[in-house]
Amino acid sequence: MNPFLPLLILLGLFLLFVVFTLLRSIRIVPAKSALVVERLGKYTRTLEAGIHVLIPFIEKVRYKHSMKEQAIDVPAQDCFTQDNVKVRVDGVLYMRVVEPRRASYGITNYEYATIQLAQTTMRSVIGRLELDRTFEERESINAQVVKAVDEASDAWGVKVSRYEIQNINVPEGILEAMEVQMKAEREKRAAIARSLGEMESKVNYSQAEMEEAINRSEGDKEKSINEAEGRASEITALAKSTAAGLRKVAAAVEVSGGEDALSLRIAEGYISELKSLARKETKLMVPLDLSDMNGVMQKIERMVKRGEGEAPKAEN
Repeated sequence: MNPFLPLLILLGLFLLFVVFTLLRSIRIVPAKSALVVERLGKYTRTLEAGIHVLIPFIEKVRYKHSMKEQAIDVPAQDCFTQDNVKVRVDGVLYMRVVEPRRASYGITNYEYATIQLAQTTMRSVIGRLELDRTFEERESINAQVVKAVDEASDAWGVKVSRYEIQNINVPEGILEAMEVQMKAEREKRAAIARSLGEMESKVNYSQAEMEEAINRSEGDKEKSINEAEGRASEITALAKSTAAGLRKVAAAVEVSGGEDALSLRIAEGYISELKSLARKETKLMVPLDLSDMNGVMQKIERMVKRGEGEAPKAEN
């Protein structure tokens, strides 16, 4: 047996330990990660993405952090609103480590501390709101929680970027009362909308009637004007034609034998009128003296003006 065998075994084990220690001193840090290194128990540096070599037996990686944004569930908790209604609220908190040294030495567990701070702030914010407003002002509640938690976590090297409320659970009795209230509000809005629609319909109908009446009156006015203008034109034309006829008659009378022709024309017209009256079975007293045409015409005119049914008596 070789007396140096135990020594060789020990030497081999020592060499393996040295190699293993040297290999462990070489650290490859992935992207978005950070390693906090201590030298003899004291913080010395922070290793970022890349390859690094530690001093064996002197330097040691104490903490490892992810620099990525993390989504942390905030457990559900009971909160009381300003009107003393108990609601159960849960949410999600978005945060990331920005300073690994502070996250390692500023607090024991920054995740737990951040969650507790978010719950405390949530209870405080909900307590200042009534139940109805808790559903309407979710964005405002989220913003207040983010502001309060981010300010407190700055000393821990943690950045809180966002908080979102997931659920707001209301007791069954309160939920039924809210549903009744919402139904009443909807019915109220429907009644108001219906009444406004009826009012607008009546207003529109009355305006249509008014415009129709105005248009009809304008049409009647235009019609009356046109008829009046037509009658005036007719009278003017008739007067002009009558005047022209009278001028021709006067000119004809001045000619030799014109008076006799005029008397003959008047007599013919007189006889024609008598015939038409006779056909209508009208009782007439026909004058016998047809030589005095002027007298005959004057008597006929007086009879027409008085509306008499009989002609004047005949003269001898």
